[in-house]
Amino acid sequence: MRAGSVRRKTAAAQLEAEIRRREEVLRQTFRRYVSPKVADKILEDAQLRDTLLSTADTRAHVTVLFADLRGFTSIAEQLEASDVVPLLNEYFSLLTEITFRHEGTVFHMAGDCLMLAFGVPLEQPDSAQRAVRAAREMLTGFNGLAASWKERYRVDAGLGIGINEGEVVAGNIGSASYMNYTIIGDTVNVAARLCQRARAGEILFSGTLKHSLDARGMDVGATPLPPLQLRGRSHPIDIYCVPLQSRMQWSGGAVAA
Repeated sequence: MRAGSVRRKTAAAQLEAEIRRREEVLRQTFRRYVSPKVADKILEDAQLRDTLLSTADTRAHVTVLFADLRGFTSIAEQLEASDVVPLLNEYFSLLTEITFRHEGTVFHMAGDCLMLAFGVPLEQPDSAQRAVRAAREMLTGFNGLAASWKERYRVDAGLGIGINEGEVVAGNIGSASYMNYTIIGDTVNVAARLCQRARAGEILFSGTLKHSLDARGMDVGATPLPPLQLRGRSHPIDIYCVPLQSRMQWSGGAVAA
């Protein structure tokens, strides 16, 4: 009986240790693209956790933000590859830390472009405000980083940001050997196009986002631009930008695109 009791206690301890190990693996997995605070919330919700780990997709109303370096092609040409890598690491570290402070989710890093969103995997009714606040902080923070690059590497760099709000499909997309949790849809495509058009030190965003900000009483001093006609769409979209004076105030200066 004593031997059986010992075996049961040993088995229970092993099971508990394995559960803790798996939870830590999940926590580290989620923390690759969400803030530690959001990761903990996901782990506390078994249904949400299982949904994120499955191949099922879900629809969500989110705010998508793209950030892209201006002048990166010139930087890559001027510097050795060994210098470009730490430079990009500094850039992505800055933007990721800001994203996590506002409880956003990082979905994609490619080259010098970052895609993130607010409102997924956890619903955030104030996702529009979170995105704009994060964008402001990114411009301000990048201004100091660009000045440091200028001093260390003698290169000029700027940051352009595009933001859009709307419905997306979120889920694990890929193959049996490799999958990636991401978001897809027209909302994502429009945000990407807005980022492409944004000049250094500028935030471009859609009329949909502007309406959400207005509804919550958040005035960012937006200036309307001519409607943007996107390839493949039957109707142009309303877009807005932060005027030059506000861009200067937020980022302390703007680098020419």
